[in-house]
Amino acid sequence: MPVKPILSTTNRVKVVVEHVEDGYVAYPLGMKGVVVGQGDSYEEALADVTSAIRAHVKEFGAESLSDASSASEAFIAEAEIL
Repeated sequence: MPVKPILSTTNRVKVVVEHVEDGYVAYPLGMKGVVVGQGDSYEEALADVTSAIRAHVKEFGAESLSDASSASEAFIAEAEIL
């Protein structure tokens, strides 16, 4: 009996990638639980968080993705704090 993949090609998760002082940090939007990736480049951080998402779903099940696709867009804004 073939094993059904945890993530199919239709599963897409929005990911934020931040450039920080010592590299890049990436995290998915809306997932249940904490999943973070990091790397020296954008590509490395994205690959790392993708691997972390797969491991998280394998460990905690596909329901951890239930809120991950709810955001249709993400924006970065600044708020002035007085």
